[in-house]
Amino acid sequence: MALSPSIIARARTDGQDRLIEAEEPLAGFHRRCGGELPGALVTPALIELVRKTRVYGLRMARVIQAQDESEQVTAWIEVAPEGEGVALAIADWQVEPIRPASRTSSERAETALIRHVAGLSARLGASQELLAVDHTAKDLAPLAETMREGIGEVWTKFILPAESKDHRPLHWRLLDGASVDIPGSARQWRVHLVPLGKPQPGSSGFELHLVAQEGQPEAPPRPASTADRIGGIGRDIAPVLRQPVSRIIANAETIRTQLAGPLAEEYSNYAADIASAGEHLLALIDDLTTLELVEEDDFETAPDMIDLADVARRAVGILGVRAAERGLSLDAPKAADSVPAIGEFRRVLQILLNLVGNAIRYSPEGGEIWIRTEQDGKRARITVADQGEGLDEEEQEKVFAKFERLGRTGDGGSGLGLYISRRLAEAMDGTLTVESAKGHGARFTLELPSFPERRRTPR
Repeated sequence: MALSPSIIARARTDGQDRLIEAEEPLAGFHRRCGGELPGALVTPALIELVRKTRVYGLRMARVIQAQDESEQVTAWIEVAPEGEGVALAIADWQVEPIRPASRTSSERAETALIRHVAGLSARLGASQELLAVDHTAKDLAPLAETMREGIGEVWTKFILPAESKDHRPLHWRLLDGASVDIPGSARQWRVHLVPLGKPQPGSSGFELHLVAQEGQPEAPPRPASTADRIGGIGRDIAPVLRQPVSRIIANAETIRTQLAGPLAEEYSNYAADIASAGEHLLALIDDLTTLELVEEDDFETAPDMIDLADVARRAVGILGVRAAERGLSLDAPKAADSVPAIGEFRRVLQILLNLVGNAIRYSPEGGEIWIRTEQDGKRARITVADQGEGLDEEEQEKVFAKFERLGRTGDGGSGLGLYISRRLAEAMDGTLTVESAKGHGARFTLELPSFPERRRTPR
């Protein structure tokens, strides 16, 4: 293998894939990613190339891609066996600033899931130092207590990723997704780091979450309810299903975004399909879990005074990115609008997210979706209207049925959303109805008991 005439830097590793010599710009990039010189390689694409060369004794050359907090690097790397390690020659080192990526609705949903299932969560500063710690898993209580006593220290002093040889924090992208073993816990855990701050991710710190990879739920199994016994997955089973599915999604997203190195486009697209399928499966698990809940004989909501207009604005804020991706505009109640009602806030939000989400899914691109509120004596109403293909009379009778999708296929729906939404509305002494005509869109109206404004201010 003839060396390129434009070599700009050389480096050398030992038999343990430790970088023992390196010239600029590789040396500086290695340190910015959290590595030491001499010290273990920390760039995934480079680790793979060096390891293959050392193990198989082959000369290799290829383009690699890597990134630190602010720069995307593309370089031509030539490697050859040398003693117990590898000699590297670097050419064509190109640097581009990383453009801040907008978080898609699927990424936000994944982050919300991670927060929900995490056994331990911590707030970190920009240098990955501990600021606050909380936990829900009993087997992580000793770790949480130790971390609280070490506020101000970097979190890797208390949790050491399996791949790391020392406690020095690496670049956060290399730590995100790392496997860890926690003393005192029989379960294996995975690290999830959520960067905060713009335009540079992590400039305002991070969220640290530990999510169990394996093991049974901590809580003892409860007696099976009627819903458990009749075709359900069981609410104790759901967390066990969510964890591996969320792990599949996270790994697929890592492949799709090519964080571990460049990848052929067809493989990146394949990974995107895997992530999308995983997201649909997670949504189905959530729907089945809620279905079991609402069909139990003793299911009750926690009524409180809410503001329907405020809940509508929150739903629009959550789904705004998804609507924009399809060129749809959402016309929400104005900031001054207030419609007091009696209902459980999170259940009303769940209904509206379903209604607005369906409107986004079935509206033509470039259309508009209206959300309107009104109050009539003792009843408060909110209506979601779209410009979709609409429903005929027969379809209107079926649309609230369990598992009914009106012949639609391939849209990722479970056919449970409207059924669950109506059951939730009825549990809150309300109704959920539809008015529609073929070719003229659909209007779904949630009606709840009104709350007299003179009693107290809505939330």
